[in-house]
Amino acid sequence: MRIVLLGAPGSGKGTQSQRLVERAGIPQISTGDLLRAAVSQGTDLGRQAKEAMDSGRLVDDSLVLGMIRERLGEPDTRKGFILDGFPRNLAQAHALDHLLEALRQPLDAVVQLEVDYGELVKRIAGRRTCADCGRVFNLLTSPPTGAAAQCPVTHAPHRLLQRPDDNETTVAERLRVYDEKTRPLIDFYRARGLLKVIDAEGSVDGVTRRLMQVLGVPAARAAARPKRAPRKAAAKKRPARAKAAAKRTRAAAPRKRRAPAKARRPATARRRPARRR
Repeated sequence: MRIVLLGAPGSGKGTQSQRLVERAGIPQISTGDLLRAAVSQGTDLGRQAKEAMDSGRLVDDSLVLGMIRERLGEPDTRKGFILDGFPRNLAQAHALDHLLEALRQPLDAVVQLEVDYGELVKRIAGRRTCADCGRVFNLLTSPPTGAAAQCPVTHAPHRLLQRPDDNETTVAERLRVYDEKTRPLIDFYRARGLLKVIDAEGSVDGVTRRLMQVLGVPAARAAARPKRAPRKAAAKKRPARAKAAAKRTRAAAPRKRRAPAKARRPATARRRPARRR
């Protein structure tokens, strides 16, 4: 399954990508993560990207596509992948099409997460990211509780940070840029028959169910439900064990001794009539 998740900032792409990774068993490919990894590892593409970022320039699409090409060459992408954060405009979408066509890995679906802009501002204000593992949480909709409360890297509670651009003024500008640059991708992928749109408002679990449904991914807890077959099998084994136990009991019980043959009167003797003298 090869998919792209589209949606405005705060629509839940990061959260739903993480859940899709767990349920579908395919990796999430985030261009931001790729850039950070390439820079920290000092690869050729990473050095070029760092030069652009240090000088205040945007990283060229060709560099981002080169990183995506390298990532798609890794073994864990054979079953599919989730592209999160790319493409962001029509030029990137066309370039991605050419890349995937050359790799013979065409997209299976593009999912648009629709959320009201007023709701988006609230969500972004509550968004936090773990400084150690990079997992995204939301203090309003998906706080780090239960099994997710502990960071898998430090094995301690998450160190949650708020991104500096997660404020109302910056969010309004980001939504304007999204409308201008990214929203045209909806019609681009609709024309190719790849677009699926879901309502991304409401509970996180509800959005996940809708996402899995449009992608045809089985429910996460289906395998955890008790099955009837094992109970039937166990029921069949009980009589067999009972029979074996009864057999052992009979074998251990003392056998009744039959009377000696001499003490028994032959049946023919009882039936023989008395002789007359």
